[in-house]
Amino acid sequence: MASPVLFLLPLLLLSLLPFTSTTTTTFRPHLTTTTTTIPHHTPPTTYFEVTKPIQLPNTKPCSTHVLTHDFGYTYGRPPVSAQYTPPSNCPSSNFDKIVLEWAATCKGRQFDRIFGVWLGGVELLRSCTAEPRPTGIEWTVKKDITSVSIHFYPVEVKKMRKLPVNSNGLRDQWADLIIPISRNLPLNDGLWFKVENSTDVESKQFVIPQNAYKAVLEVYVSFHENDEFWPTNVPNDYILENNLTGFAGNGPFREVVVSLDGGVVGAIWPFTVVYTGGVNPLLWRPITGIGSFDLPTYDIEITPFLGTILNRKPHEFGFSVTNALNVWYIDANLHVWLDKKSDKTYGKVSTQNVSPLHVSLVSNYTGLNGTFVKKVTRSIKSTGWVQSSYGKIVTESTQEFNYSNIMVMANDGGLQIVDQIIEFNDIVSTKKASSVHLKQSLKSFSFYINSDTEDKGNGSFAQLADITLGFNEKKIVNSGSNSSSSILENIQKGQGSMLVKGNLVVSGLGSTQQMYNYGDNKFCYFRDISSSNYTIIYDKEGRTCG
Repeated sequence: MASPVLFLLPLLLLSLLPFTSTTTTTFRPHLTTTTTTIPHHTPPTTYFEVTKPIQLPNTKPCSTHVLTHDFGYTYGRPPVSAQYTPPSNCPSSNFDKIVLEWAATCKGRQFDRIFGVWLGGVELLRSCTAEPRPTGIEWTVKKDITSVSIHFYPVEVKKMRKLPVNSNGLRDQWADLIIPISRNLPLNDGLWFKVENSTDVESKQFVIPQNAYKAVLEVYVSFHENDEFWPTNVPNDYILENNLTGFAGNGPFREVVVSLDGGVVGAIWPFTVVYTGGVNPLLWRPITGIGSFDLPTYDIEITPFLGTILNRKPHEFGFSVTNALNVWYIDANLHVWLDKKSDKTYGKVSTQNVSPLHVSLVSNYTGLNGTFVKKVTRSIKSTGWVQSSYGKIVTESTQEFNYSNIMVMANDGGLQIVDQIIEFNDIVSTKKASSVHLKQSLKSFSFYINSDTEDKGNGSFAQLADITLGFNEKKIVNSGSNSSSSILENIQKGQGSMLVKGNLVVSGLGSTQQMYNYGDNKFCYFRDISSSNYTIIYDKEGRTCG
């Protein structure tokens, strides 16, 4: 019998927090719309993030409902929890695919909120709520969480589970153990760590089994309050020389640094997720921003460092953010592969080269008007080996980063143009005897915004904004004679105008266009879609390659 699909309908441990802010930025975040008169018979509007459908096996799915809850006034309160036990009504306990499905409805007036879903401290989903309209909205997020499937099996099934191997003879799909690198309950908050400033280092101790031969750290990152629009943050000199108050500073560059026992093991230059109330809330109705309903995660290869932590002693992961203002929410899941034929593996770090940040900043401004060009590069390369029943495995991890941010300030600070590109490449090479397994992830994150704001007096302002977001990634896997690749090109453009009083959008217009293209060796998907003021203008999708 083919293995079934398990659907988890929303689950386990949930925390929602507001996007609070104490500063002013060009884009005046944390806006919501006023209540307008709409016929009562109008059905709820369905919001969605454009992404490829999850590929499911051709079997009957098995689902288990874990939690239903009405959320309200959650700030400063403990997360909502529910008990999870493996479902007993499935024809098999060996699942080919596990999908988390989160469905929600909302009505009236509500700001956007960040939330997380955890199972036993392991984060499964980081997401943002949608901002509703008077007649109500609904939205559903589906996420393939098969990579954390070990958490959903009964103990007896875990022991019997057979996993595929690559040409090296190594299992390369799912880990045998996932260690949560998150805060412990009880909490009046989410399980994420809070990084409040550029010197703040948040950390968590852990102990790894002595028979590990591979480890990967999956990191969740989101940014809020004074750093919600960090690519638009101006240099501190500009703020000081113009005697400005309420402007978010520290410049537009941010880097999440991951350390192990105080030494750098990897970095993340994150994609700029724009939440559902960001820039102009009318842009994200009903098409939400790239990554807003399912924030991206980032992998850090820990295998080269296993030799330093296979000693039954506590070790510590740390998280910091270069140039950070409050606040960043960060936690991680440590995926560990175990050698079932050995009680103990051992290894050593061979080489490590962590280049310093190479930063250049060219500023040319007079008063509130001028230009700033910032460029940053960095590389991190680590090599180590592990001796196991598979033989001696040598792993080399390379991260290469390039960053460019061109910022224009005009109209005495009322107009801001930002054009930012991040190139973020990961290469992991695994060698055993004469065979080599190579995995590459080549990412390009683009962010462009042109925002013109005019003060209208009496606590109101008018804004025109154009925005472009790009998330492109090419993945390549070579293992002996086998190879595979995938390409994602995801571009989103928006144009919006609004009149704002206080923090309410009293009138405005938002239009969004998105082109999503994905292709791999077995599956292709594209979607070309456009919307304006809650209405879909056109929507074309298909699953043909070429």
